[in-house]
Amino acid sequence: MSHVVVIGCGVVGAAIAYELSQVPDLKITVLDKQPPAQGSTGAALGVLMGVISHKIKGNAWQMREASIQRYETLIPELEALTQLKIPFNRQGILRLCFEGELGDWQRLVEIRRSQGWQLEIWDAAQVSSNCPQLNSERITAAIYSPQDRQVEPLALTLAMVDAAQRNGVTFHFGVPVEEYYFSTTSTKSVGVVDELLLLQDVDWLVVAAGLGSPQFLKQIQVDCKGMFQSLNRKHPPLPAKNSLPCPSIRPVLGQALHLRLGHTLGRADFQPVITGDDVHIVPLGEGEYWVGATVETPTNEDELMAAPEKLEAVMKQAIAFCPALAEATIIKTWSGLRPRPEGRPAPIIGHLQGFSNVLLATGHYRNGVLLAPATAQAIRQIIAP
Repeated sequence: MSHVVVIGCGVVGAAIAYELSQVPDLKITVLDKQPPAQGSTGAALGVLMGVISHKIKGNAWQMREASIQRYETLIPELEALTQLKIPFNRQGILRLCFEGELGDWQRLVEIRRSQGWQLEIWDAAQVSSNCPQLNSERITAAIYSPQDRQVEPLALTLAMVDAAQRNGVTFHFGVPVEEYYFSTTSTKSVGVVDELLLLQDVDWLVVAAGLGSPQFLKQIQVDCKGMFQSLNRKHPPLPAKNSLPCPSIRPVLGQALHLRLGHTLGRADFQPVITGDDVHIVPLGEGEYWVGATVETPTNEDELMAAPEKLEAVMKQAIAFCPALAEATIIKTWSGLRPRPEGRPAPIIGHLQGFSNVLLATGHYRNGVLLAPATAQAIRQIIAP
């Protein structure tokens, strides 16, 4: 039986654990210094922009398509297994268009049709009819994607943890990842400094720690090369061109708001996610909405603090789209850090350079929730093809 250790239990780590839990003859352990979904996942809005994205080919599109397809089976599968309710908006995404924006969208509609997906271009009258809460003076048209979704990230992650546990996965929370060490006396053991945990027969290590990944990976490369070189006798090393160097990942801060209006905006029977100018209005039911999110990347990471004026600008933009939001009460505001790779596209999935059994599943930037199912499938394909 092969032993797989997953570092990190945000939405990506939880998805990997659940996916691998369905493979026979795998022992799976997940380690995180925090409770599940406390990093980037806890700050995400869960907007699954797959079909409506402008990615049309290659891995960037294939992962989106695979994830959108998997979500349709994953949510009912998890709910049946765990008896937990996962808020999952199946009413699509409406992307607002402004003057001069339709050209590229018309081409995308045709491409998606050829790929078997649906996008619709609505004129101003259709927008007004379907979403009367929107400001018809500014909006010239909209793109409606009925097959894209939105999911509540925390509920999703907790359900995947619950389902994985039911399938035999072991989770350990509250031990800092930085304190894990790899034994230099035994080629197949890993433990922590305070001896809280001792794991034997570690055949695969999957690093899905988001912003914490680079520091942990550098420790492996510097301190643990001998151990993994020994394990590489069982898993022959990959050529450099087929593996990835230790990534550089920068934090990008995002802020969002939770609003209570007291009544439903527009038609009660049609509540899609509405997005425009990179501002999302996410219906939560019962007259409540999420609005977000900012994108804040200061030149000096030491100055990475939430800027109130940027969140105010997002709220102002949301009100410009939907004037009734001006009457809403702000229940809370929050912020989180997304892991953005430097010098390469997001996400980073594959073997760590020099190690045949250390896998990366990190650096998803703003698409961790969207791409979690496809990431999990990719890791499963490597470990259990």
